[in-house]
Amino acid sequence: MSIGVVIADDQALLRSSFRLLIEAEPDMAVLGEASDGAEAVSLSHEVRPDLVLMDVRMPGLDGIEATRRIASESSTAAVKVLILTTFDLDEYVYGALQAGASGFVLKEISPEDLLSAIRVVAAGEALLAPRVTRRLIAEFAQRRHVPTPTASPELDALTEREKEVLGHVARGLSNAETAEMLHISPGTAKTHVSRLLAKLGARDRAQLVVLAYESGMALPGQRRTPMAANSKRSRP
Repeated sequence: MSIGVVIADDQALLRSSFRLLIEAEPDMAVLGEASDGAEAVSLSHEVRPDLVLMDVRMPGLDGIEATRRIASESSTAAVKVLILTTFDLDEYVYGALQAGASGFVLKEISPEDLLSAIRVVAAGEALLAPRVTRRLIAEFAQRRHVPTPTASPELDALTEREKEVLGHVARGLSNAETAEMLHISPGTAKTHVSRLLAKLGARDRAQLVVLAYESGMALPGQRRTPMAANSKRSRP
């Protein structure tokens, strides 16, 4: 089945470029284009795409508020949003994740990586550009007031292993990297993540990152990321 995509960007030339790129793929189809956030929300209700490729800065309703409306309404809650922007400032990353975005990549991404990102997010995984993950975690670490763990039946219901997995997800590790860290199989790591999503009522891994830090389950300052891990393994 094709991945149905709505392209939301205020620049017509970019929308056309994205359309040509996406429609050249046999497993993707563009269901519509929006020039602002309001149109993106309306189109999401009308055509129910699998994914909205959403720009942040648009006239009128911006991409973050449009994402929030799409994610919060029951009729479009299943629609994934991949934020695509030239800006990797912390406020955009954090705002997009809080709003319900499933991914955040920069416009400098290669066409191949963008298509891969669409497939990953449409399949239900969360995707953050590696350097965006680092900046997001650093932003939490630099906050003056660090959240303290709060009493929560959902969090209290997590097993110790699930809490460990949540901590690794919050630091940007993939299932394979989490499995390596905990000496378990990638399949087992994936199962733990699925259980976390169900127990905590999170849309995807991106929402687990936000929840982990806001609840105090993950500690600021733990900045180990997939890129850092790969770099460490590559040393002689």
